[in-house]
Amino acid sequence: MSTRSRVWILGACALAFAQTIASLCLPQNFALTAVSDIVQALLLFSGTLCLLPNVLANRGRTRGFWALMTLGVGLWFLYQLLWTYFEVLLRQDVPNPFVGDVVLFLHIVPMMGALALQPHAEQDDRTSRLGSLDFALLLMWWLYLYLYSVIPWQYVHNNETVYEHSLNVLYLTEKLAFLGGLALLWLRSRGYWRSIYAHWFGASLTYALSSYVANWAIERNVYYSGSLYDVPLVASMAWVTGVGLLAFHHSPEQRPAYKSGGHGVWVARLSMIAIFSLPLFAAWSMFDLGTPPRVRNFRLVLTLCAMLVMGVMVFLKQHLLDRELLRLLRSSQNSFEDLRRLQAQLVQSEKLASLGQLVGGAAHELNNPLTAMLGYTDLLAATALTGEQSQLAQKIGQQVRRTQTLVSSLLKFAKQAPAEKTLLDVNALAQTGVKLCQPQLRAHNIQIRTDLTPDLPPIFGDSNQLLQVCLHISNNALQAMADRGGVLQVSTQHRDGFVRLEFSDNGPGAEDPDRVFDPFYSTRPVGQGTGLGLSACYGIVQEHNGKIMCQNRPEGGASFRIELPVAGKHAAALSFRPKPTSEPSKDEVKTVALLTLPPTP
Repeated sequence: MSTRSRVWILGACALAFAQTIASLCLPQNFALTAVSDIVQALLLFSGTLCLLPNVLANRGRTRGFWALMTLGVGLWFLYQLLWTYFEVLLRQDVPNPFVGDVVLFLHIVPMMGALALQPHAEQDDRTSRLGSLDFALLLMWWLYLYLYSVIPWQYVHNNETVYEHSLNVLYLTEKLAFLGGLALLWLRSRGYWRSIYAHWFGASLTYALSSYVANWAIERNVYYSGSLYDVPLVASMAWVTGVGLLAFHHSPEQRPAYKSGGHGVWVARLSMIAIFSLPLFAAWSMFDLGTPPRVRNFRLVLTLCAMLVMGVMVFLKQHLLDRELLRLLRSSQNSFEDLRRLQAQLVQSEKLASLGQLVGGAAHELNNPLTAMLGYTDLLAATALTGEQSQLAQKIGQQVRRTQTLVSSLLKFAKQAPAEKTLLDVNALAQTGVKLCQPQLRAHNIQIRTDLTPDLPPIFGDSNQLLQVCLHISNNALQAMADRGGVLQVSTQHRDGFVRLEFSDNGPGAEDPDRVFDPFYSTRPVGQGTGLGLSACYGIVQEHNGKIMCQNRPEGGASFRIELPVAGKHAAALSFRPKPTSEPSKDEVKTVALLTLPPTP
């Protein structure tokens, strides 16, 4: 704590000590009254000033807590100014009933609202909003109680004795409720907030006891302004200054929040109890025959108005709850759909992992006899052979090399042979795939339409593997529309950090879109497909940290969508030139043909 704050606290203590000396030494006269009223006004003004920096230094619910506490002490200070105005400036007793008593009663109301914010506990915005609305109902109920119990004896049927008694009882009840809330938060908090609540509880308890003792003295006509009965009251006012300075000199890091328990539930329950109590008060007004008729009528009208206002607040709360429930329902549905997709991806990944282990082991075993076959084929081609024999030996060697290429592709699919990735342009990749498949598609009366978004960001990937994916999906569309022709739509776009490549056809669609990526799943006749093609495509896209999805279009046909992540900033900073979109060479066609697996719809 800074030196300035220590001096401020010493000043507040000095004022409290001066009040004590004045109460002991000065007789009952105007000087004692003036000293007492001015000291109390200065202490409350000091407390308001010390609490105000906490409002400016915090945010969120913590700022709201200190703002409401400051407002409560400020109303207390305003009441003391009114009291000082009558006793010091006008030099007359405060009238009874006093119109400023409502300020004294209401100064605890915002402080009770501050407790509802529970700044020591972790809460989301929804809980905070609903909790504030619940407590607003309670605050409205306290105001209703004041209007019901006190105001009738001040304006409707003036009765000084009943007015004073009703005000004291209701004010004491309010202070006890406030002390109960402070005690509950004190017990449920820790660290910084436990200390703050403890100081507030001590100051409030001292104030409540001093008020009770002062009222006891007033009833016995032994109280006067500045008497010893005011010393505990002045001490509680000086305590408020210490609370404000203590809170301000704790950094935000020293103010941890803790998970809240069921206090918010009890606030909602109390607000409902307050609403249900209104008909009881109305019944009391009707059957209390000892009360003047004008007071009974006033209370009945007041209760009806309160029921209307609080009913509107309950309707508003229910509206907020309905909106929140709908939001939670939509969120639950989205979460359930995400969970289903994640489960499908996990199942698919497990299938591919098992298949990858099997394929990897088989591929390694196949490499040895293939190497031997290729060696013997080369030796056979080097011997003296006839022309026909030489052609057969070359074909055998070509098929062996093709088989080795397929084995190499299977090893890559099994993730046992890492692929070399470079910066790629998806538009160039799509155009190359379209040109390679164009002759076969045209032969079956299938049109190709492209909708490529220009200036797509580059991706990291293996061009051969991704081209294999494009060709295989195109071949699937070819098989689906081979009988009656159709249209194959190829489109690209950039969205949410992914480059999207989509193949859509207007064929009959997929029989089971959720199973097309399963290994060995095929709808083609036996012997015309192995069912590994789309599984290989799925593995390739997964290896590129992307997604591949299949779904049937509402207008007919199937759609395959591939999403690949955009290359990072460090990769985009590299020099990048898209691949040319000219016709591929014969060697490229040959290589792609060797890499392409048998298609499965």
